[in-house]
Amino acid sequence: MNRRDALAIGGGIAASLCGANDAVTAGNDAGTHGRSRDFAVRYCLNTGTILGHELSLAEQIDLAAKAGYDGIEPWTRDIRKYKDEGGSLRDLGKRIGDHGLRVESAIGFARWIVDDEDERRNGLEDARRDMELVAALGGTRIAAPPAGASGQDSPKLDLFVIAERYRALLDTGQKIGVTPQVEVWGPSKNLSRLGEAVFVAVESGHPDACVLPDVYHIYRGGSGFAGLGVISGTALHCFHVNDYPTDRPRETLNDADRVYPGDGNAPLTEILQTLRRTGFQGALSLELFNRDYWKRPAEEVARTGLAKMKSAVAHAVDASPV
Repeated sequence: MNRRDALAIGGGIAASLCGANDAVTAGNDAGTHGRSRDFAVRYCLNTGTILGHELSLAEQIDLAAKAGYDGIEPWTRDIRKYKDEGGSLRDLGKRIGDHGLRVESAIGFARWIVDDEDERRNGLEDARRDMELVAALGGTRIAAPPAGASGQDSPKLDLFVIAERYRALLDTGQKIGVTPQVEVWGPSKNLSRLGEAVFVAVESGHPDACVLPDVYHIYRGGSGFAGLGVISGTALHCFHVNDYPTDRPRETLNDADRVYPGDGNAPLTEILQTLRRTGFQGALSLELFNRDYWKRPAEEVARTGLAKMKSAVAHAVDASPV
């Protein structure tokens, strides 16, 4: 990172601090002695958690409802497959609503960030199609990871340039009614740090700009979790929840090393308390890619993950200072 980017990141984070402080004050004023139980989060199943079970999208939705989740975060490839096989997205959206679920976000991998102009133009078109699929299900958000600029052979992109490209993505989403959330990817050559994602969101200059953090990715990229405290909770709509081991070097971890919340060494109590103080009231989405879990019944995996997320939240609230 050059000096210009470093200074800009500092300015971007400072800009986000004011909103966070307002949220903290509001949170501390609520409830008895500032120890309110107004951490109004929703619980969501990211379908990557059951990726290895190879369920259809309809089966994923039914499973999320049966396991007790409030929402679902499907992958756009599954939505597209459902549509291409003749399924009605309108009917599927009704099925989601009838279950009492909501589409909190969706996972797509459009290459909106890359340097090549033609590839980026095609990436924006892919993103538009993905967003239309999400909107057809009643969803209003989608992940915006640095797909195509993640490998170690990828060039290190200027953060101001990324911010411009993120704004173009946001403009596309605004026309459809689906907001792309710039996502932290720990192992990536670009946007591996929480501060980089925050900078891109701030410097995009777009009113819909927001960040999609992830417990594993923040740790894997080398950022500290205290940085969450300077981001307004209103700039976070979805937060990927998982845990990780620390019995090996951070740089050697991969997606398959993610474990249930509470089964690793992540400071989940600190993370959740920080989110609560900043006014976060979005969705906690369970995102795991643990192949050992894929050997177990899908419903068991979904129920266990939900129970462990709720346990972590309860512990964080109970452990909050009076």
